[in-house]
Amino acid sequence: MTSTPVSDVIDAVVPLAPDQPTWALRRQREKVLAATQGSYDAMFSSAVEGLSVAERLFVALHACRVSKADSLAGHYRDRLVAEGADAAVIAAVDAGKPVADARLQAVLAFTGKLIERPIEGDKAAVQSLAQSGLSTPAIVAMSQLIAYLSYQIRVAAGLKALAALEVAA
Repeated sequence: MTSTPVSDVIDAVVPLAPDQPTWALRRQREKVLAATQGSYDAMFSSAVEGLSVAERLFVALHACRVSKADSLAGHYRDRLVAEGADAAVIAAVDAGKPVADARLQAVLAFTGKLIERPIEGDKAAVQSLAQSGLSTPAIVAMSQLIAYLSYQIRVAAGLKALAALEVAA
């Protein structure tokens, strides 16, 4: 079971009204808007080999949880439910608890390292992924996903901060 992609994830998690300056600011560079959503669509495409869509969504949920990006975490949690992921695994990842699947646990540990302590994303960390059964292309795809998530989380946080300033002004 797969869910229909959201037309614009950032708009979904940072609801801005067309009369807000931040909404207009975000649309000044349509190319960036399209590239951000296009990257999301590519990162969660079924065409990515080596990592299932569910595994990538678990990475996203974990990255958002670690980064305290609650609205984005909610988006990825909803996507996992729509994908038919196991509710107990979703709850464990959402709570930061270990999961039984060794491969997924290795993927989540690597994600946490890159988000919280990037210096620990070294050769040994990459080798632990290979030992968990990930191919080199899958490791590269996952690293790209984590980099994209870091960007997405910061864009959402920045827009929320700007919107909050508008309200305060």
